[in-house]
Amino acid sequence: MFLPRLSRPRPAEAWLAASQAVHALPGHEAHHVLIDIEDPVGETDADCAVIAELDAYLREHSETKFVVRTVANTIFPQSTYEDHGAPEFYDVYINKVFPRLKRSPRDWGRYFERMMAYPTPDGPDNLLDKLVRKMKRNIEGGSPFRNIYELPIYNPIKDAEGSPRGGQCLSFLSFKLDKDRRILLSAVYRNHYYTEKLLGNIIGLGRLMQFIADETGATVGPLSILSTHAVVDNGGASQGQLKALHATCAAILAQSPKAAAA
Repeated sequence: MFLPRLSRPRPAEAWLAASQAVHALPGHEAHHVLIDIEDPVGETDADCAVIAELDAYLREHSETKFVVRTVANTIFPQSTYEDHGAPEFYDVYINKVFPRLKRSPRDWGRYFERMMAYPTPDGPDNLLDKLVRKMKRNIEGGSPFRNIYELPIYNPIKDAEGSPRGGQCLSFLSFKLDKDRRILLSAVYRNHYYTEKLLGNIIGLGRLMQFIADETGATVGPLSILSTHAVVDNGGASQGQLKALHATCAAILAQSPKAAAA
């Protein structure tokens, strides 16, 4: 049996709910975990406090020390976009930001590079820019097609023979426009570490949605994530420390005004 579908208003709540649900299962793992986030760019003071707690945990215990912001930037480099705008930030990223990431022997952390420089027999192809231009063109035309915006991350030629460790975990992104011209995103992960990666992934995907919305004249709608395999890693800490993290974050969210109103 699979877990019931998990729906939460914002990223921090979705991360905690999914983490606690999967952690309660044998081996702290599950297959086909489906998470819906109604407002993937929403953030309250309580959400910020949860992010700070997770960041402190990861800085203290994880081998990589990658905090939530670092993981989010692998999907969408928010500060680079804010500093340079589109389309200029594509070149800044590939010429200045990506060379620093490329020093790593692993492919982890290169999702945005894959979106804007997808490997093809004819050379790198900026699939993200093509998607944005197509969606904008259709919206401005007045009768937009709503289900033609697909963005692959996994590349069968490059990735099939790669190392089973350290490769891409995000496989595919499917964007939709609803009748109100909101962008809906479904993201498929082949493997998902919930403590070290999930919250940063949700935030990064939300920022990607916001970027596309800003560039096309749409608005941001819900985000759905399918973790075809999920594991609640301890991030280098003990199980007791991980449970304490979950308890602290649950207490923070329970005291937030929105939670009290609900």
